[in-house]
Amino acid sequence: MVDCATMRILLILLAALATQTGSSSVEPGYTSLFNGKDLTGWKIAGPPESFSVKEGAIVANGAASHAYYDGPFKNHNFRNFELKIDVMTRQGSNGGVYVLTEYQDVRFPQKGFEIQVNNSHTDRVRTGSLYHVQDVLDDSPAKDDEWFTETITVQGDTIRVKVNDKQVVEWKQPSDWTGGREGEGRKIAGPGTIALQAHDPKSTVYYKNIRIKPLD
Repeated sequence: MVDCATMRILLILLAALATQTGSSSVEPGYTSLFNGKDLTGWKIAGPPESFSVKEGAIVANGAASHAYYDGPFKNHNFRNFELKIDVMTRQGSNGGVYVLTEYQDVRFPQKGFEIQVNNSHTDRVRTGSLYHVQDVLDDSPAKDDEWFTETITVQGDTIRVKVNDKQVVEWKQPSDWTGGREGEGRKIAGPGTIALQAHDPKSTVYYKNIRIKPLD
């Protein structure tokens, strides 16, 4: 039988281990894509100073730039998966999470889909939207200055988005889909990676606990 003193020591050791690995919120079946300490495994397209790491989170603030997951897990190539990211925005901020994308040294990714992060920016398209494919307009399901979780599921020809476990988007790609207003790259086709967006110098968005579960 474990006494109270031993139990306290075990809890302290477990907490320290979780902090070191940056995986304290990774559920069974998921793999962390961010170590909570630096940008190892991520490749920046655009001004690198738009991304930093502070208190276990990737901070996006600065000129338009994107951080692409370029790490070893599944060779940063995902097709059917569930992605969870904890996010926090400051007042008036805009950001986003791209899926099924690929690294490219241009202002905004041309391939894949953006899941919007925006609770109070002037853009009416709010958090959880499958940007310009299926939009959540005006009323955001999350708030500034509070952590919320975006869950993005891609399986087959369907994309689902939840914000704090509330489903806000379910979109099935039509057989004749050509990319819509965002162009032909906005199409479920082959696999791709994950990217985080730094939108502009007036926007500050925090991303942490980035974890993924393959569904293949």
